Amino acid sequence: MVVKGFSKGFFIAILFIVTLAFFDVLRPYYSSVLWAVILAVIFNPLKNRLKQYVGDRNGLVSFLTVMIICLIVFTPLAIITSSLAIEFNAVYTKLQGNDSQLPVMLTDTIHHLPRWARHFLSEHNLDSTTEIQKKLSDVALQGSQYLAGSVFVIGKSTFGFVVGFGIMLYILFFLLKDGAYLVNLTLEALPLSRHVKHHLFMKFAAVSRATVKGTVVVAIVQGALGGLAFYIAGLDGSLLWGALMAFLSIIPAVGSAIIWVPAAIYFFASGMLWQGIFIVVFFVVVIGIVDNVLRPLLVGKDTKMPDYLILITTLGGMEVYGINGFVIGPLIAALFIACWNILSGRDHQNNTDEIDEDFIEEGKNHPEA
Repeated sequence: MVVKGFSKGFFIAILFIVTLAFFDVLRPYYSSVLWAVILAVIFNPLKNRLKQYVGDRNGLVSFLTVMIICLIVFTPLAIITSSLAIEFNAVYTKLQGNDSQLPVMLTDTIHHLPRWARHFLSEHNLDSTTEIQKKLSDVALQGSQYLAGSVFVIGKSTFGFVVGFGIMLYILFFLLKDGAYLVNLTLEALPLSRHVKHHLFMKFAAVSRATVKGTVVVAIVQGALGGLAFYIAGLDGSLLWGALMAFLSIIPAVGSAIIWVPAAIYFFASGMLWQGIFIVVFFVVVIGIVDNVLRPLLVGKDTKMPDYLILITTLGGMEVYGINGFVIGPLIAALFIACWNILSGRDHQNNTDEIDEDFIEEGKNHPEA
């Protein structure tokens, strides 16, 4: 005897368990899937433009789009990475050959420390250039020995990265090729009204696109300007410091300061006043303008979220999800706000965003539809 409603409830339980198991299977490749989806959203307009020249050969257009993405995104990234490796090797060589500014920088800074701090460093033989050079050389040697002993782990990680990268490109191709059809399937499966489904999907696309594009542009500009400023100030490894600032610029407001503030302190402590003043003025004024003008213009405008919320959700997202959190954090916040606006009636059928009808028709006309 079947109790009324028991069959439906049991099926929902099975569906829930199978869904959890499915996502658990995908766990090792969450990042690959996430970035495939984001890149498909960002470059879908490019795919549509290529259609005007190639025609409706969807597979060919999607393949050409993936090739263009590799050309304009991943090729420059590979070149920058190789340049950074060369720069790091040059800094390491200078350190080993007693030709680095770092020991002198540290020694000059130590001379301007309070007496108790100098006494503490003296007890640990860290109050002279020779001793500092020796300690740094020992650390560099230990680091190289550690890397040599961890070559298997590094090789395994590299292999995992290559596999994940290949999976991302593979998924990206099919998302570009069948994305409209998959979106239509998802929309039909969701038990929500049409305007709610369309609004949430458009919010996801807008926030993903704005966060990635805005963060990348700000990172490139801050990294390039920061590296140039360090080069003018005469610091070794300006390309390396610029790359670090570009990476840290993911954190709004405070990212690049992690690098330039200690550099400015060193210049002032060492008596190099014009370099210190130049670094402070340049980063406060120029980099401040980039962060306070470009970021809200590129990120806040499309996400329609205040700067403080973007900062908090970016930091929280990176704390929970790692590097992918700079996208996931603001995305969750935007969907949270959108859902509450719909529930409260602030967003309704007359003012929510709709998915482009051509995209919907493309999904309906798909061979598998």
